[in-house]
Amino acid sequence: MRQVFLDTETTGLFAEQGDRVIEIGCVELVNRKLTGNKLHIYVNPERDSHEEAMKVHGISNEFLRDKPKFAQVADELLVFIQDAELIIHNAPFDIGFLNRELSLLAKPSLHACVSGVIDTLLMAKEMFPGKRNSLDALCTRLEVDNSGRQLHGALLDAELLAEVYINMTRGQDALLIDSGSDTRAQAAGSRVDFSTLVLSVLAANEQELQAHAKVLVEIDKASAGKTVWPRAESTV
Repeated sequence: MRQVFLDTETTGLFAEQGDRVIEIGCVELVNRKLTGNKLHIYVNPERDSHEEAMKVHGISNEFLRDKPKFAQVADELLVFIQDAELIIHNAPFDIGFLNRELSLLAKPSLHACVSGVIDTLLMAKEMFPGKRNSLDALCTRLEVDNSGRQLHGALLDAELLAEVYINMTRGQDALLIDSGSDTRAQAAGSRVDFSTLVLSVLAANEQELQAHAKVLVEIDKASAGKTVWPRAESTV
């Protein structure tokens, strides 16, 4: 499976109000292995960034003056992501901006070019409910080194997201039982013969039996004598 981690930086927060893309970063993952294939583009947005946005990404308007416009790099981006599964943190934001840019060029939306989109922010909210799930928070929680992230940068953030995603989904590998065969063969659907396994039976000791009996008595009292096991025991 080919997956592409994608991130953008923009002049502001609202594509529908005229904010534009200024940086695109993509990192390729094939069969859960980073290939080293990357795409990094700075874009002249043909307008200035908002002051608050510049505090986030640190990219000056002057730096972008001589960079190519989106129309000049759109095809390069579409070729890179073609038929891949996109993985984006807070996907609606980046997709909204890129689709807006593509619409200005009368080009199809991203969904027409890729096989699917995974939003790691939604994944994180399901895995870590009630916790902070920003990229920085996930890096800290999953022990991904983000010490070089002083400012947001599209390529750096895409690289960090790739490591975060691999760690978030690593548990899928742990579900495979090592029976001496190739892991990929197991993942493809090979079966384990459980009839050959010998399981040990451990009997409860006296202390454990007494504790168990005490819990049953308490449950019986709480149910006003409506439990069935005292009657079942009396018939044995």
